[in-house]
Amino acid sequence: MTTRRSLLKGGAATAALFAGPSILRGQNLNSKLQLASIGSDGKGFSDIKAMSSHNYQTYVAFCDIDLNRTLNVKKLSPETPIYQDFREMLAEKGEEIDAVTVSTPDHMHAYCSISAMKLGKHVYCQKPMTHNVWENRQMMKVARESGVITRLGNQIHSHQFYRTAVELVQSGRIGKVKEVQSWVPTPGHGRSGHISRPKGEDPVPDSLDWEKWIGVAPMRPYSAEHRCYHPWGWRDWQDFGSGAIGDFGCHILDPVFTALKITGPTDDYFAHHSGMNDEVWPAQTTYSFTVPGTEYTSGERLEITWNDGGRLPSTKGSHLSAREALPRSGSMLIGEEGTLVIPHVAAPRLYKADGELDEDYEMAEGLDHYHGWIDGCILDEQPSDGFEYGGMLTEPILLANIAIRFPREKLKWDAEEMQFSNHEDANRWLKRDYREGWDLQKLIES
Repeated sequence: MTTRRSLLKGGAATAALFAGPSILRGQNLNSKLQLASIGSDGKGFSDIKAMSSHNYQTYVAFCDIDLNRTLNVKKLSPETPIYQDFREMLAEKGEEIDAVTVSTPDHMHAYCSISAMKLGKHVYCQKPMTHNVWENRQMMKVARESGVITRLGNQIHSHQFYRTAVELVQSGRIGKVKEVQSWVPTPGHGRSGHISRPKGEDPVPDSLDWEKWIGVAPMRPYSAEHRCYHPWGWRDWQDFGSGAIGDFGCHILDPVFTALKITGPTDDYFAHHSGMNDEVWPAQTTYSFTVPGTEYTSGERLEITWNDGGRLPSTKGSHLSAREALPRSGSMLIGEEGTLVIPHVAAPRLYKADGELDEDYEMAEGLDHYHGWIDGCILDEQPSDGFEYGGMLTEPILLANIAIRFPREKLKWDAEEMQFSNHEDANRWLKRDYREGWDLQKLIES
């Protein structure tokens, strides 16, 4: 009997040819992968649009805590029901839903994703995978135990520019890598690292469920101040976002980890910054950490350094000539026989040992990151950047944001024990206290 698996592999032209049972763990007898969204505007809407271009999918439910942010999905699919509480959506539509996309602020990634995985739903979750290290480990664990197909919303992983960079490194064009520098000009919005919460409390818009937006985090009053929390400013606040490295780290570090086949464990975290308080992330930060050497590196440990907020690395020791300027954001891999600069979403720049730019290489084929996840769900084949890889990539980002709280102190990370071996005060930031009604530990144990 024909199945979605054989049709997809055989390149069927139309979903109307489907005649067989669902292969998605026997949940439904549907002809297409049935999707639901948690977060339906901004990045959520761009994810939905990208998924919607796949021939063998259909959205059966949309969810957003702000109903004003569902106007675009209503136009895209007027008949699809809309929810304000994802838990209600999963309870009412669970028999129809095969997979969910999670496009919320960072602090809700784990709670939403784990809720879906425990019900056997495939999950596509935005980066960074979670808001703290304990959540990150739990996401990986639940994904393994549930056996669902997962993917990190790290679309650059599939882009031809980053795939080309990976091929250049692994083909030996710069020799063994000795050092890695990565950088990004954000954080934006002019944050100084010292701003305080807005004073007073503004009326919550009728369209917004503020209690559900706060979710697992400590409750605080709603503020209508421009770009403060919802829908845009949340990345700057420690309770909700993960700063510049949380926003861009999984993108910019992805080709580094993929090309060098880094699997961890990381160690020796060191950070300094331009100043911060207990509310927002710094305006400028520098982090460094080490990873084990691989077949593509020159030593037993490799140091990776990250700069943001306008800080740029030095090109000293690289193969770039003085006239070569670094891109606004990206990574620089300094090898024994050349240097590779990987701009963020631009073609890689390959510099030979003599400093000359080498353009003699073929561009790799780009893949559709969104379609790749849907294909994986249908074919029961895990893409290369599921939550196992996504968690490995996210963990150093979360650990760096702990190191920034202890500037100019070296923190020794024991990955197996999930603790800093030399700094007990740092360990308190590995997990958060969950608000009543949103206890992730209880959800996992239920």
